[in-house]
Amino acid sequence: MASRDDIKFLSNPNIGSQRKKYCRFKKYGIKHIDYRDPDFLLQFINEQGKILPRRITGTSLKYQKKIAVAVKRARHLAILPYVADLLK
Repeated sequence: MASRDDIKFLSNPNIGSQRKKYCRFKKYGIKHIDYRDPDFLLQFINEQGKILPRRITGTSLKYQKKIAVAVKRARHLAILPYVADLLK
């Protein structure tokens, strides 16, 4: 019989196991989200420039609303683009 090391998988066998999502703002005690910090805001934007939803990032509703406001302000001031091709 072949051992587990000899078996080749077509996909990753650990694909079903996911880590627990958490709100990084509550965990690290972040109270203010600055719209002038584009590097931080890029963590919550996908390649096309869309804001990532809560179910993907794991942030709470309170901070997701603050992120949305900060991203929209940064877009208005041309710190972040509205639409981008392969932003990251």
